[in-house]
Amino acid sequence: MPSIKVLNQLGQEVKDLELSSEVFECAANNQVIADVINSQRAAMRQGTADTKTRTEVSGGGKKPYRQKGTGRARQGSTRAPQWRGGGVVFGPTPRKYNLKVNKKVVKAATRMVLSDRLASGNLIVLDKIVLEDNKTKSFVKVLDAINANVNKKIIVATLEEDFNLVLAARNIPNVYLQTKSHLSVYDLLNADMFVITEDAIAKYEEDLK
Repeated sequence: MPSIKVLNQLGQEVKDLELSSEVFECAANNQVIADVINSQRAAMRQGTADTKTRTEVSGGGKKPYRQKGTGRARQGSTRAPQWRGGGVVFGPTPRKYNLKVNKKVVKAATRMVLSDRLASGNLIVLDKIVLEDNKTKSFVKVLDAINANVNKKIIVATLEEDFNLVLAARNIPNVYLQTKSHLSVYDLLNADMFVITEDAIAKYEEDLK
């Protein structure tokens, strides 16, 4: 059964935490992770790009010139695609880019990413994060104490939102603060280090078993 050191805000070791082997000892499957990442990134797309076809652009109701006798190609409307100001052929229209992925696959990918973070030494567990004020320097002191390099992308995950913590973390460019329920597999992979509270990691184990 894997284990990890639990630190306090001063960077001191508090205890050893035994982790679930079902969640933190999963072999990686690149295809599973890729499917989930593609699905989550597709869901981020707004899908609001839109162009007008020849039926939607204004004007063009009248035939521009007579059918025969001019020596030019016959034209029925000045809003045909070949005309300036005409409609667009096969242009983008509003659509959803959603890709369906089963919940079991998402859970499996989450277990794989968490296992990789633990195996690579990029997972830090804190007993709790409590700030007396909402100043950025207070949170930076905590990150320095636990040796979290702020020059790299860091995800800090808590079980519940803390107002002081939100205000203190929002001015640090490479630090992404989020609650456990709002973190995706893409978020976990997009960061170099994962800092999580003990209660949030317990919730992960409960949800992913």
